[in-house]
Amino acid sequence: MDMWSKAKYIIGLSGFVLIIGATVIIDGCKTKSGSNLQDTNDVELSSSQLVTKYCTKCHKLVPVNALTKDVWLNHTLVAMAPYLQIATYGTEFYRPDTAKGISISDWARIVDYYKKNAPTNPLPQKRPDSLVNDWAGFSLKKPSSTADVDLAFTTMVSIDPQSHVIYSADNVKAKLYKWDSNLNASPVTQLPSAAVSMAYVKDGSYYNGVITCIGEVAPKDFPNGKVLSLDLAAKGAMPKVIESDLSRPMQTSAIDVNKDGLMDYVISSRGKLRGHLFVMKQKADHTFDRVSLKDSDGVVQTVVGDFNKDGWPDIMALYGNNNEGISLFTNDKKGGFTERRLLSLPPVYGSSSFQLADVDKDGDLDVILTCGYNFGDSRIKKPYHGLYIYKNNGNWSLEQSYFYPINGCTKAIATDFDRDGDLDIVASAFFADLQSQPAESFIYFENDKAGHYIPHAVPVSKYGRWFDMAVGDVNGDGKPDVVLGNYSQGMTIDHNKNPYQNGNIPLIVLENHTGKKIG
Repeated sequence: MDMWSKAKYIIGLSGFVLIIGATVIIDGCKTKSGSNLQDTNDVELSSSQLVTKYCTKCHKLVPVNALTKDVWLNHTLVAMAPYLQIATYGTEFYRPDTAKGISISDWARIVDYYKKNAPTNPLPQKRPDSLVNDWAGFSLKKPSSTADVDLAFTTMVSIDPQSHVIYSADNVKAKLYKWDSNLNASPVTQLPSAAVSMAYVKDGSYYNGVITCIGEVAPKDFPNGKVLSLDLAAKGAMPKVIESDLSRPMQTSAIDVNKDGLMDYVISSRGKLRGHLFVMKQKADHTFDRVSLKDSDGVVQTVVGDFNKDGWPDIMALYGNNNEGISLFTNDKKGGFTERRLLSLPPVYGSSSFQLADVDKDGDLDVILTCGYNFGDSRIKKPYHGLYIYKNNGNWSLEQSYFYPINGCTKAIATDFDRDGDLDIVASAFFADLQSQPAESFIYFENDKAGHYIPHAVPVSKYGRWFDMAVGDVNGDGKPDVVLGNYSQGMTIDHNKNPYQNGNIPLIVLENHTGKKIG
C-alpha cells in the first residue's frame, strides 16, 4: 500500500501562516475556563484534550472563538500541521510514513473540534464607554512644505526632547527628515533602509540620535537591518554604524549594562521566524561586541530601568508574535541577565507596544499595553485588540485593570495632557476598522477619575493611516502635543482600506490647547 492509500483521512483545506492553541472562551477581553464549550461525549472530550495537549507547547492557549471558523480551518490549522508532522499537498493533509508525531485520526479530531466550536463571524467589540466625537482640546496642524517626500510612507516620527524638533523617516527614499516650527521639511541624511525608531542619547550638552533601520518592513527573515548613531548637532554629519546584519530590528534602547561609563545598547530584532534580543557592549576603543540575550523571534520593544531597585539596570521586553508577552531580564551584575516571565498572551493578540507608568499613583510602575498587529495570517477584526492597563500589585505581579477594544491598536503613550495631575493616554491604530468605524484610528483617553477614561475620537482619520506616533512639546508652550506619521498605502487588509488614501501628507501635528474650545 502506498503513502497516499495509508492516508485514510484526507481533509481539504488551504491557507498560510499562524500558530494556534485553544479551549477557553473570551468574554470581552477576559478569558474563562470552560464556559459554553461543554464536552457532550467521549469523542468531544478527546478532541478538547488533544487541542490542549498539542497547542500549548510553544505559546499560550488561543480561545477557540478568538478566530473564525474559516480562519481556523483554512489558515491556522494549515500552518500548525507541519509542526505536528502532518504534511500538506496542495489543499490536502496526510501523514508521511516517517512521521512520529500526532496520528492522522487525532489530527482529524482536532480539525473537527474547530469545525464544531469556532464562530462563523468575529465576536463583536464590547466597549465600556462610547466614543465621544470631538477635538478634545487639540487642533490640527498640517505640513507647509514636504521637501522631496513624494508619497506618504512614513515609518517613524520622533521628537527631540531638547530642541523639540520633529524627525521623520519614510519607506520610499529611506531618508531622515527634519521639520521646523512651521512644518517645513528638509532632508537630514540618507539611511540604508526605513527607520522605525530613534532614541536620544545625551552626549555632553546635546543628543545623539540612535536610529533603528528595519531593513524589511514586511515580515521576512533577511538580515539587512542596521542601528546607526547620528550627531544631531553637527550639520551634514554622516551616520555611524553601531550594528548591522539584523533581521527586522524594531527598536534600540540605551543602557550601561556593566556600569563602566560606556553606553551599551539593547536591540530588539523581531525577524519573522528568526529574531533576537541583543546587547551591544561598548569596549574601550568604542567598538561593540554583540551578545545575544535571547534567541527568539517576535521581540518588538524594550524598556530599560532598575526594576528590582538594586542599583543595576534591567531590561523589560515585549514579544509580539508566537510566545507573546512581557519578560523581565534582571541584571546579574556580572554582565548577564536572568529572565522572568511577567505576562503571557495568546499568539493572535498582536502585541505592538508598551509603556511603564504609575497609573494608579501607588508608587509602583504599571504596564500600558497595546495589541493590534494584524498583518499575519488571521487578518480579521479582533475584539481583544485594543488598549490594556495592567496594575502592578508589587514585585511585578501584573493584573489587568482596564481594557478598551480598538481594532488594530498600534501604540499608546501616557502623559498628563490636560495638566490636572493624572495620566491621560493617546492611542493610535494602524490596522483600525477604517471601513465602518474610522474614528478609532486615534483616540484620546481623558482620565476623569481613578480607573476611568473618557474616550475622545479626534476626527483625523481622513488625513492618513497612522503607522507611528510621538508625544512631546512641539511648539514650546509647555504642553505635550501629538505627532502622527502617515503610511498611506500598503499593508492593508479588507476592513482597513482607507477610503481617503491621502498620500500627500507625511505627518500631522495635534497641538494641545487644553481648556480651550476647539472645533
